[in-house]
Amino acid sequence: MSKQRIGIYPGTFDPITSGHCDIVRRALRLVDRLVIGVAANADKGPLFDLEQRIEMAKNDLARFDPSGDRIEVRSFDILLMHFAEEMNAGMIVRGLRAVSDFDFEFQMTGMNARLNPEIETVFLMSSESHQFISSRFVKEIGALGGDITSFVSPAVAKRLAARYAED
Repeated sequence: MSKQRIGIYPGTFDPITSGHCDIVRRALRLVDRLVIGVAANADKGPLFDLEQRIEMAKNDLARFDPSGDRIEVRSFDILLMHFAEEMNAGMIVRGLRAVSDFDFEFQMTGMNARLNPEIETVFLMSSESHQFISSRFVKEIGALGGDITSFVSPAVAKRLAARYAED
């Protein structure tokens, strides 16, 4: 029996967008199991707490894993390479929207390769229809009352509206 190919798709997912979902859908073609690593990352000042971000990701990604055995959503608050090692991952999946993403990711990949050269980083370019979507823009548009329904699932749009109604 061959070794299971495990990938990690890390991010803050604050909130999860249709762009994230597209990367997950496509990453599942490359791995047997995909761990969605929701970074605690309090330094970024997330709008949603860690448990809410995990819940939204699980709900949005369930459609890609009807059997429930290919996608695992879990939090992490350690070095990404240590998390990947704990998960026995051989691959880190990163989505790229633009050249500006590449500059940062290129540097990060070099550092990660020095920490563990056995774990590969694979870049997936955003699909044309998702290249401009970012969690930051979704939050800004939502905060100002704009229509975000084409950028996030209905459940996430509802959560964002409720969150902004609180403020």
